[in-house]
Amino acid sequence: MENSRKTYPKNEKLKSRATISELFHSSKSVTKYPLRLVYAPAENNAGVALQMGVSVSKKYFKKAHDRNYFKRVLRETYRLNQHILKNSIDKPYAFMFFYQTKDRLSFEEINAKTIQLFEKFAMRENA
Repeated sequence: MENSRKTYPKNEKLKSRATISELFHSSKSVTKYPLRLVYAPAENNAGVALQMGVSVSKKYFKKAHDRNYFKRVLRETYRLNQHILKNSIDKPYAFMFFYQTKDRLSFEEINAKTIQLFEKFAMRENA
């Protein structure tokens, strides 16, 4: 692993509309309730191994401050556990990370589910 620092730099943030729409049209996903990880190999990742985006549905959280809180939690759990993903991929990937419930889980619960989800992805991709 070339970068063992636990950071989430700007170039790893998924911003490209084209890449995001490609994710929703031709991608795979893994789920560990209430989290979902949608992923696809990415050709034009600007030299980074993976790009990650996060999303929380307006359907479940009407108020922006609630959605923003859970997006911050998702980004933090990704930042702490990204090594699981980075160690299991051999080509660039684009990921979208979703929080899909109206239940308000604690940070510890979300972090535990994130680890399980990333390990599930690693097992699926290395199988």
